[in-house]
Amino acid sequence: MKSKMLVAILSVLLLTFVSACGDEASGDSGSEGESYTLKLGTALTDGDPIYEGLKDFSESVKERTDGKVTIEIFGSGSLGADNDIIEQAKTGANVAVLVDSGRLADMVPEIGILTAPYIVDNFDEANKVAQSDLFNGWSENLATDHNLQILSFNWYQGERHMLTNEPIETPDDLEGLKIRTMGSPVALATMESLGMSPAGIAWTEVYPALQQGVIDAAEAQHPATYGANLHEVVDYLTKTRHFQLITGIVAGADWMSNLPSDYQKVIYEEAQKQGEIASENTVKSLEEYEQKLIDEGVTVNEVDVAPFKEKTNAVYEEFDGYTELREKINKTLGK
Repeated sequence: MKSKMLVAILSVLLLTFVSACGDEASGDSGSEGESYTLKLGTALTDGDPIYEGLKDFSESVKERTDGKVTIEIFGSGSLGADNDIIEQAKTGANVAVLVDSGRLADMVPEIGILTAPYIVDNFDEANKVAQSDLFNGWSENLATDHNLQILSFNWYQGERHMLTNEPIETPDDLEGLKIRTMGSPVALATMESLGMSPAGIAWTEVYPALQQGVIDAAEAQHPATYGANLHEVVDYLTKTRHFQLITGIVAGADWMSNLPSDYQKVIYEEAQKQGEIASENTVKSLEEYEQKLIDEGVTVNEVDVAPFKEKTNAVYEEFDGYTELREKINKTLGK
C-alpha cells in the first residue's frame, strides 16, 4: 500500500515538473494557442501604395508570429473615423489607425508641426524628423500621458496639391474658395491663411461634395486623388506641395504592452520595415499617378510655390512654440 502511494505521489510530482518546464519553455510568447487580433483602419483604398504596404505589414507579422498575431486591414474608412478609432485605442480596444500627426496634436501639440505648411521638402526630410530624438520625445509623451503607442511613423503618402475646377496660378486665386482639407488645427489654419474656408467633410464624402458643388476645392496627394476618382470631378491640379504627408500607425499603449514581448518586437520591426518599403514605392509611383490623372483629362499646373510659402508663414505664429520648433527641425535637417 505504501509502495503504491509513493508511486502515485512521484507521478504527481513528475507531471507538475513537466508542466512547469512547459510553461518556462513558452517564454514571452504567451500560453499555447493564445492569439491576438489588431484591427487597423485607414481612409485609403486597395491599390494605393501605402494600403498595399499595410497588407504586407499584416502578412509579415502573421508569418513571423506563426499566425498568432493577426492584423486586419479596414480600408475606405470602414472601421470608422480616425478620431473615433483613436478614442477606442485609448480605452484599450484592439484597434489601430493610420493617421497624420495633426490628428495627434490635440494630445501632444508639438507633434502637429509635421503637418505644418512647407515644414519639410520631401520624404527623406520628413523621415529624418520622424526618426529623431525630438520626435521620439513626442511619441513617449503620447504613450505615457494618453495611452497611445506609435508603431512607426514612416508611412509617406506624398506631397499634397490643390484640386479645383478653376485654374490656380497664385494664392490670390484661392481667395474665397470652400475647401476640404485634413481635420487638424494646423491644416485648417493653413487653408485659412491662403484665404479659403475649410469644410469639415470626411474623405469618403469629397467626391459627391465636389460633384454637387458643396465645396469648391480639395487638396490631396496623387495616389489618394486617383484612388478616390477625383479626376472625374475636378479639372485642375495645381502643384503647390503645401504639405508633405507622412503618417504613422497608432495603437493603444495598453493593448501593445499586454502582448508577449517577442510579438511586440515583431510588430515594431515590421511596421518600420514595411513603412519604409511602402514609402519608397509611393515616391516611385508619383509620376505614374500624375500621368494617369493627365490621361483622365486633368490639367496639371506647375506654379512658383514661393508666394504660397510666404503667405502660409503666418501659420507658425498661430501655434505656441511652432516658430521655435521649426528652428529645431531645421537644425535636425542641417538647414
